[in-house]
Amino acid sequence: MDDKPQETGGGDETRRQDETRGRVGRGRRVRFGSAAAGCAVLGGVLVLLPWGRGPDGPPERAPGARAQAQAPGARAQAALAGGVPASLPGLEVLVEERERHLKEHPKDAESWAVLGAARLEQGRRLADPARYSRAEQALRTSLKVRPRGNAAALRGLAALANARRDHPGAVEWGERALKLEPKRWTTYPPLVEAYAGLGDGEAAEKMLDRLKALRSGPAVMARAAAVYRDKGRREDAAAQLADAAAAAGEPAERASYLEQAGQLAWERGDREDALRHFQEAVRTDPDQRAAQAGQGRALAALGRIPEALGAYRAALARQPLPEYALELGELYESLGLRQAARVHYDLLRSRVREAAVHRADGDLVLGRFEADHGDPRAAVRRLRTEWERQPSPAVADALGWALHRSGRSEEALEFAVRATEGTHGGGVRSALHAFHRGMIELERSRELGGGPARRHLREALRINPYFSPLQVPRAKAALERLGEPPVGDGPPDWS
Repeated sequence: MDDKPQETGGGDETRRQDETRGRVGRGRRVRFGSAAAGCAVLGGVLVLLPWGRGPDGPPERAPGARAQAQAPGARAQAALAGGVPASLPGLEVLVEERERHLKEHPKDAESWAVLGAARLEQGRRLADPARYSRAEQALRTSLKVRPRGNAAALRGLAALANARRDHPGAVEWGERALKLEPKRWTTYPPLVEAYAGLGDGEAAEKMLDRLKALRSGPAVMARAAAVYRDKGRREDAAAQLADAAAAAGEPAERASYLEQAGQLAWERGDREDALRHFQEAVRTDPDQRAAQAGQGRALAALGRIPEALGAYRAALARQPLPEYALELGELYESLGLRQAARVHYDLLRSRVREAAVHRADGDLVLGRFEADHGDPRAAVRRLRTEWERQPSPAVADALGWALHRSGRSEEALEFAVRATEGTHGGGVRSALHAFHRGMIELERSRELGGGPARRHLREALRINPYFSPLQVPRAKAALERLGEPPVGDGPPDWS
């Protein structure tokens, strides 16, 4: 719909929202059957919208009434309000309903916030950055209609900034919401994600502790799993995601947690368990495209290449993320199909350009691509700017690798250490990060000796022997040059 009559605006948030609005019921924790689980992806909409009657709008249903809310739009709104993923068909209905309602009630700030949250979730699920711009328009219109005490719109803008990988912006919006509603639990997830994206694990954990003091349930468990994963606490992350998957309500919610469980299993090199989680996620919600891409990852590692290619293509058809294009391009390149690889590398570039039009930051994935397949010096320039804005371990790893690829291995090692050492915030056990550090140390082996390179290359293959179809053979070849026997092809023993 046309939002022009209520164009963007903001204001001072000093008045608290109506105290009579309902609270969301607490979810019951149940243990999930599988012992293997994975990390929570730091994305999605975790915005509790105020329940009650808006100034021009009808009363809304609380998430606790989900069983009675049979209409797809109502279920989608309940999911968004409860901080959990909503189904794509439900989101489409919800957006249409709110657009119709706002034509008649353009001063309904709550409905503008609901519309913004729904558009944001659509954009995330469909990898459609144009929906981010429309979400921002709705959320800022909500602020214009209600410039004071509008914490829901502020939370929505924080979640939007995270989706765009603008973590400094997410902190700014999230802290403004926190001042208004420090006791509302959904004020905290966007801040947990934002501080993690900035590489500030201490602040992220502090926000998580405050969140857990206010709320339990699947959304909080998944958020905790992400923090634990980043700190290298895999077993704790697995336990949280197991509980979240067991306690999930709607299929889209459960599928999201299963996908995250599959990702954690993949990161520790368990191909079969990862594939089981990804397949169950897609069975539960066929629109779970991240799980389809995960299937491609696991199937390729299992040598089931035609199935892997089909899974990646299915994911890209409905959620064309640059990350998937990079993975599929590298799989094609590993098979010697360079023309097919170039097609997907071109897709990556075009998707990053499109995202930039809508203020979504694709510099990290583009920098990683340029370092290996394009212009490493351009990658250094791009990633150095990214490091100055949001110095996370992922950015440190990418920048270090780009520096190495551009012939600056001495400077590169500093960033590789930051990405892999827990004392610098690099607590996550990443095979790719360890591989990059090992190759940088190999380049500097005359000064360092072969021990550091050997240690980190072997660590990469212990963490996940299948982490990259292009880089795993290079890691094995480097170990052979160092005089060590090649690491076996079997998965590591995690017992």
